Amino acid sequence: MAVRPGEPATTVTPATARRLVPAAVLIALVVAVVGSLGAPLITAVAGEFGVSLTAAQWTLTAPLLVGAVATPVLGRLGAGPHRRRVVLATLTVVAVGGLLTVVPPSFGWLLAGRVAQGAGLGLTALMMGIARDHLPADRAGRAVALLSVASTVGIGIGYPLAGLLTELGGVRAAYGVGLLITVVAWLTARSTVPQSPPGRAATVDVPGAMLLGGGLSALLLAIGQSTLWTDRPARGIALTATAAVLLAAWAHRERRCAAPLVDLALLRSPAVASANIVMLLGGIGMYLLLTLVTRYVQTPATAGYGFGVDVFVAGLVLVPFSVLGFAGGKLVPRLRARFAPPTVLAAGAGVVLVALILFALSRNRLWLPFTVMGVLGLGVGIFSAAVPAAILAVTPAAETASAMSFNQVVRSVGFSIGSALGGLALAAYIPAGSVFPVDAGYTTAAVLGAVAMVVTIVVALVLRRGQASVTVRPSRGETLPPER
Repeated sequence: MAVRPGEPATTVTPATARRLVPAAVLIALVVAVVGSLGAPLITAVAGEFGVSLTAAQWTLTAPLLVGAVATPVLGRLGAGPHRRRVVLATLTVVAVGGLLTVVPPSFGWLLAGRVAQGAGLGLTALMMGIARDHLPADRAGRAVALLSVASTVGIGIGYPLAGLLTELGGVRAAYGVGLLITVVAWLTARSTVPQSPPGRAATVDVPGAMLLGGGLSALLLAIGQSTLWTDRPARGIALTATAAVLLAAWAHRERRCAAPLVDLALLRSPAVASANIVMLLGGIGMYLLLTLVTRYVQTPATAGYGFGVDVFVAGLVLVPFSVLGFAGGKLVPRLRARFAPPTVLAAGAGVVLVALILFALSRNRLWLPFTVMGVLGLGVGIFSAAVPAAILAVTPAAETASAMSFNQVVRSVGFSIGSALGGLALAAYIPAGSVFPVDAGYTTAAVLGAVAMVVTIVVALVLRRGQASVTVRPSRGETLPPER
């Protein structure tokens, strides 16, 4: 018998249900923290292993690339009968990667460890699928929203944690915590992740995965390396063209494949397509401001602005981001009781817009960046919790992991564009012979982010009109009972 949309595919015991949501959130937080550990450690890694900052940057770029590729693959595997094994195997890979980062004999081994850790970034979508399959509709919706928030605000936990541990015990201590919490996540998953619902099947389209992986890698390299467009623009154009060809070939194959990585028919829904566009645009503005603030506070006062704080204090700036991010996510159920998901999306984007405007207008006191990051966190929390509701309102339960994994990829692309856009804007304001941009560069970059958020709000409001007439379509091979 088919399962109605919104009903759990299988039931679990009350005790398991009580543990499932905290366990899923813990796993999402762990993979987000582990993935973000590379950002504040780049300078320390360069000094520890005697490599350039450009080479050390790959300790952040490599796991993000792997995560973007692994997310849709794990999303498809997670829709099948071996979901529990997939979760445990992936966390095992992340733990092995963590071990390599703690005891690396060379920079190459450290980088290999970070590559392995990147696989964990695909687990958040699986946790969303698990919640929707095994929990009642109201609890599942709240759990999926909380998981989306955790995967974003976990960044704000990783930064200060890595900074503090680097100050106290060096790079290996910071990565050691990543290994420890991964082991805790593995033990938690082993005791709480239930088996998949009966009757599920999942076949991974290997050629499709290769096309998608190659296309995403080329795209993220092109948009994530801001110096590429200033130093080697021809290479940037070539990478972008390669990405376009590979992704077009992937889309062509997916439409004709019996078991696609992502059911592109779902993406033709105006509601799903608009929600992913909103995530892309919103991700640009959110991550742009995140990178601007952390860079600004670490700039020495000799540049004419900035506060010259160390990595740990720069990480503390992100604490309000994480705290208010979770608070914003908690507000969403109340907001959804009164407003449609797209309206809540627009509200979250509006709060992010306020944070960008605040940063553009005033940032000459250290408490102001803390305030800006708090406002940003509140907006990101609302926004991140509202996106799943907009997508899952028109997505069958069996396709939850696949649909949300695609959304996570879109988010990664948006974050990469935001980071690159901020870097390019600041690079344009660096005077000849200087290391730092002039202060006006930050204002310009913030304005660009504000424009992205204004467009995000407009698209979200358009989504509100389009979603009302959309109904949930069945998965491939699934027939839904008539509505009563």
